[in-house]
Amino acid sequence: MTGDDGNGDAGPRRGRRPALLKAAGLALAGVLALGVAAAGWAYGHLNGNIDSVDINSALGDDRPAGPEPPASSGAPLRSGALNILVLGSDSRAGSENRRLGGGSGTGARSDTAMVVHLDAGRTSATVVSIPRDTLVTRPSCPSPSGGDTAVAHRAMFNSAYAVGGPVCAVKTAETLTGVRMDHYVEIDFAGFAKLVDALGGVTVTTEADIDDDLSRLRLAAGTHHLDGTRALALARTRYGLGDGSDLGRIALQQHLVKALLTRLGDTGLLTDPARLYEVADAVTGSLTTDTGLDSLAELIRLGQSLRDLTADDVTTVTMPVVPAPEDPNRVVAREPEAAELWESLR
Repeated sequence: MTGDDGNGDAGPRRGRRPALLKAAGLALAGVLALGVAAAGWAYGHLNGNIDSVDINSALGDDRPAGPEPPASSGAPLRSGALNILVLGSDSRAGSENRRLGGGSGTGARSDTAMVVHLDAGRTSATVVSIPRDTLVTRPSCPSPSGGDTAVAHRAMFNSAYAVGGPVCAVKTAETLTGVRMDHYVEIDFAGFAKLVDALGGVTVTTEADIDDDLSRLRLAAGTHHLDGTRALALARTRYGLGDGSDLGRIALQQHLVKALLTRLGDTGLLTDPARLYEVADAVTGSLTTDTGLDSLAELIRLGQSLRDLTADDVTTVTMPVVPAPEDPNRVVAREPEAAELWESLR
């Protein structure tokens, strides 16, 4: 009787345990498979977000001296110093850009231009702003519609993008500076606003009241936490601050760069996959790069090389300029100071 009871209990338990373990294993395998599939979809989605332009092929050898480009897109980014031309464009493409001030119609201009110099050890960086009203010699560039554009003397720097897109913007920057642009990165209005929102906003301090009808921004002097739309308005503010020159706006933009770097360091992105994906989607969704940075893997490698860089390690400066003799509303490079600055980045 006792033996029968023991056998009766033990048999079914031994039968159920393997079945339960098998079911749990299948469930775990299913979860892992879904996780891998989701990760694969996310990677593919982010990778597909990025637009690119083959600037090296378009410009050929008529450029300042620089390193040989990687043999393949999978080759690691070089660890030496890098110069990256970063443009913020006022693209009219899409309703979101138009809502944020891109205007109507087609086309775009380089609303913001910065040369980001990363030192060889990735322990410091220098961000040099180029006033968009700077009068330059715009070189002949490959035209997006075929042929070449004409050389233009005393043209505004930001006209290069309008005339010949990223390729002409890079060539004009290289002609002005004598510095080879190793990479090109462009983000539009909507992308910048989405990035700030994905980071949970950005905190800035203004030293003067801002009241700008064009950017639609009104801020009292002091510290403010801004969402994406208001941060973009701050980056575009010009006429509601100081003398209304582009130099005043550049100072605000440089302040925003530092604030964004601080925010990136404070958000703990690596421990918050959902936030990390939101930030990555915001950035890549409005990003155009050269072909050396046109994949998520390449952007990740660049980001990893900068992991120890903080806002305190970044110096922001503006290319030295003076009012243009023929037009006080335009500027020209102040020499020899401008040449000395660019020489330090070679």
